[in-house]
Amino acid sequence: MTSAPVTTTRAHLTMARAPVRKCARQPGNTSRLAYVVGIVATLACLCWSPWSFAVDVEVQLSAPLAPDFMPGVIWLRALGDAPFKPAHEQHAIVDQINKQFSPRVSVVELGTAVTFPNKDNIRHHVYSFSEAKPFELKLYSGMPSHPVVFDKVGVVTLGCNIHDVMLGYVLVVDTTFHALGNRQGLAQIVGVPAGDYLLYAWVPGELPGQRMSRKVHIGSETPGSLHLDMRGGSPQADAR
Repeated sequence: MTSAPVTTTRAHLTMARAPVRKCARQPGNTSRLAYVVGIVATLACLCWSPWSFAVDVEVQLSAPLAPDFMPGVIWLRALGDAPFKPAHEQHAIVDQINKQFSPRVSVVELGTAVTFPNKDNIRHHVYSFSEAKPFELKLYSGMPSHPVVFDKVGVVTLGCNIHDVMLGYVLVVDTTFHALGNRQGLAQIVGVPAGDYLLYAWVPGELPGQRMSRKVHIGSETPGSLHLDMRGGSPQADAR
């Protein structure tokens, strides 16, 4: 049996920064910028045969690389998908080092158990008031007594009740297709099967319910240059 030739196409997805507006954020008092997204995308078709089709999705988030840079996040959800069920038990770690969460932004799949080790020589009191996962790990050093299971989709803002300068985020998603942006603002999701998806993007500082979204079709007919533009709209609240 002979497989069909491999083809490769690319396109570019760019998220443009919107006008400044103040956003509520907790914990802490410093407001951040909200973003409206303009998208010019890139879909890299890695292989095509009568039996398989997969795409790499690259998204460029355009924003200044400030000294306190925090990466944005992208994720894809298939339209009409069944409720998400993790394939296996998942674990993640968010350290506390030099009075900072590390990583400062994490993306985890629904049901992930996250441990918060304290590697400082002082005690921390980690908490969140976020609707997606309110919790509290009272003053401790070293390893906490138990991990925190993130069992609801959404943005969870982390803080320390002792050190107000500490700020972090855990974004909980119900899909295996997700990625963090790098310092250049580029995020890549590898090996996405053909289908119709909602592409979501979130930038730290956005209001928890405001995630930018756009419909994306991936198929054998995906053009080499697919242009999507949302600059005329506002960030959309998730509708589930």
